Amino acid sequence: MRNSDAVRSALDTALRVLAPHAEDRDWNAPAGPLEWNCRETAAHLAHDLLAYAGQLAARPTDRYLPLDLVVRPDAGPAQVLTVVTAAGHLLATALDAAPPELRAYHHGPCDPPGFAAMGVAETLLHTHDIALGLGLPWQPPADLCALVLDRLFPHAPDEPDAPAAEVLLWCTGRGELNGRPRKSSWTWRAAVGTWPV
Repeated sequence: MRNSDAVRSALDTALRVLAPHAEDRDWNAPAGPLEWNCRETAAHLAHDLLAYAGQLAARPTDRYLPLDLVVRPDAGPAQVLTVVTAAGHLLATALDAAPPELRAYHHGPCDPPGFAAMGVAETLLHTHDIALGLGLPWQPPADLCALVLDRLFPHAPDEPDAPAAEVLLWCTGRGELNGRPRKSSWTWRAAVGTWPV
């Protein structure tokens, strides 16, 4: 699967789950284990996807771009999901244009597959958080979870009987895994090697 296809697939999955409930659920409810509510979490997701697209486009080597996405306070859930859609497609477009040798800053040099995996992870994880807050039973798809685990969590536990979604949720402090307690802190590894010369 191409990097951009993975991002588009995660985005399509998120919208299939969330968009039908933009008007019939309480988006002011807490988003799963997060301190944000569901609407704020969707706005945060849009921000992250746009930020990754910006990093790929500008290719900074030592910092994040000094930008923040602000979603207007009067935007309802359906409008916020439209912003998520725009940001996701901007990331996918940036990935389509990115040569394999491209590196841009994310705690070091990050390659296009790293940015794609982070975009997929943000989309799946925050969709899960929002779905919990809205009372929607949903698990992220196994193939996309496996992509995220392979790229961002190389030291994830090998649990052959556990679905990839459960492993990803455990790696990100969102659940227990075969008797392993919930993690209280975590990080993923997106940077790869050194900067090209």
